[in-house]
Amino acid sequence: MEVVEAGTLGEAWLEVSRRILEAGAEAAYDGEPTKELSLVTLRVARPDPRDDLIASLADPAWLDWMRRNFVEPDDVAELGGARSYARRLRDYEGRDQIAWVVDRLRADPETRSAAITTLQPLADTSYIPCVSLLDFWRVEGALDLVVYAHSLDFGKKAYGNLVELARLQHEVAAAVPLPVGALVIYAKSAHVYEPELDAMRRLTDVAV
Repeated sequence: MEVVEAGTLGEAWLEVSRRILEAGAEAAYDGEPTKELSLVTLRVARPDPRDDLIASLADPAWLDWMRRNFVEPDDVAELGGARSYARRLRDYEGRDQIAWVVDRLRADPETRSAAITTLQPLADTSYIPCVSLLDFWRVEGALDLVVYAHSLDFGKKAYGNLVELARLQHEVAAAVPLPVGALVIYAKSAHVYEPELDAMRRLTDVAV
């Protein structure tokens, strides 16, 4: 198990990437070679979706792609026509899960079950969403978000996931209302695909 604590989203992205590059095992995802750390626990103390480090170093096209995935209900062509996160979260068989979480936290600020999922087992066959569980709870007067991901690609997409998850956390916190607390992510597989290894080495070297 790998535990990473960071102040910001950008620091978290680069620190996990650095550890993958230094100690990751040779593995594969969908037949493509990767370097991988398993069972990564990542805690970000100040998750701000307007992270300066990510804005300066990440690929704007991938950030835009992930943003659309979280806000546009259309199916995602690049994922074989799978449902977007927006649809899974805002229209899960007719339920707006984000609104449901807000109502649950307002009704019971101490609840331990303000948890929602992106999994749709009857429809998800070839594609399984990387982020599957979002669990909101109040910790020491602030709203923490705990997330489970079966895998996160730190060479291309994970920074976009971090930004959009933090954006959702801020949205729910403002609606409850509560201050924003920590973002905690449990990733079974944190990896970098082989084509991105050199680019991530350059980025982590620059950010040292």
